[in-house]
Amino acid sequence: MNQSILDSKKAMVIEVTEKLKASKSAVVVEYRGLTVKEVTDLRRELRKEEIEFKVYKNSFVSRAAAELGYDALTSSLSGPNAIAFGGDAVAPSRILAKFAKKHKKLVLKGGVVEGTVCDAAMITEVAALPGRDGMYSQILGMLQSPVRKFAYAVSQIAESKSV
Repeated sequence: MNQSILDSKKAMVIEVTEKLKASKSAVVVEYRGLTVKEVTDLRRELRKEEIEFKVYKNSFVSRAAAELGYDALTSSLSGPNAIAFGGDAVAPSRILAKFAKKHKKLVLKGGVVEGTVCDAAMITEVAALPGRDGMYSQILGMLQSPVRKFAYAVSQIAESKSV
């Protein structure tokens, strides 16, 4: 085989390896049967959350996964696949699962979340988690709750003594 072809293939494997390392979440989906408009809409939704959606040869992804110790990911790599790489652990799963509910031809196959290889069921579970902003608001609510209860108790005592 020509050396330049081998070098370009090695470069692609390195690219996939770097993206898997850098992202907190990478979700593998099968997109067979989606129209160009549907894929464009999906890419637009993913881009809003700064998620990269790319199609790579399965052999490149499986080599990169093996290099990083994600050997279990190779079972998800059959057929035409695309991978969504995200800096947020939940966002790619959430957006792809939501899109898959509307478009049955998009199939969640698996992925890597925070360094853990996940199957399709786990990706669906991760998708049900709130996003970063939702988690912040839940934590803020938990922190405010004791203060709110204390303020309410003080106001009730003040009202009862003034009557």
